[in-house]
Amino acid sequence: MESDLTRRRFLGTAGAAVAAAAASQTSSAEAADKPSAAKPIKIISICGSPRKGKSTATALQVCLEAAKQVDPDGIETELIELAGMKINGSLAAGIPLEPGEEDDFPSLVPKLSDPKVAGIIIGTPVYFGDMTSLCKAFLDRCIVFRKNNFALANKVAGVVAVGGGRNGGQELTIQSVQAVLFCQEMIIVGDGRPTAHRGATVWNSKAFDGDVTKDEPGMDAVKNLGRRVAEVARRIASAAN
Repeated sequence: MESDLTRRRFLGTAGAAVAAAAASQTSSAEAADKPSAAKPIKIISICGSPRKGKSTATALQVCLEAAKQVDPDGIETELIELAGMKINGSLAAGIPLEPGEEDDFPSLVPKLSDPKVAGIIIGTPVYFGDMTSLCKAFLDRCIVFRKNNFALANKVAGVVAVGGGRNGGQELTIQSVQAVLFCQEMIIVGDGRPTAHRGATVWNSKAFDGDVTKDEPGMDAVKNLGRRVAEVARRIASAAN
């Protein structure tokens, strides 16, 4: 009994110390979060859906709007849809294009390498428990940044996955995308409090008639992710000043 009571006292004391430290960190973070303390930054989202303007793009737009609200005057956002683009993942392995074959990836390089870009949010539908082939081809081609002195390193990254079921493989897909981002030495965050999970999981239910914004838990997660990416990106920008 005495051992149990001692353990409880220890945990109580440790808990109080953690709470005090957290309060101190929160105070410091709030000071760093002031818009005046951060240089202007940009957060972009990449939509890996082959269908333009559909559910994944909608979810990403909500995500970016939440990111913008963190600092309306200091954060710029942009949604880039890969739909309709020709991106051949085989070039990442050194296999040349066929004669006459188009390649749209080079047009994305200046956007991704812009020094203002502090956060990148990847969004993809879930196809057979994983990202789309278009999203994978894009990520494979990003090897150019890894070879170029890890040009995406220390940028904040988040992931949105949209599935046809509430548990349709979204978390597995998020982890699959994150595995690639880890190789780029990016700073990966999940959706922030109060959900605070691996990333934003969205359900594109048939009952929603194509309007993914009706998935309230999913939209909460998407907003939390956008806010979290923006908060961390801005803190890093403030520390670099």
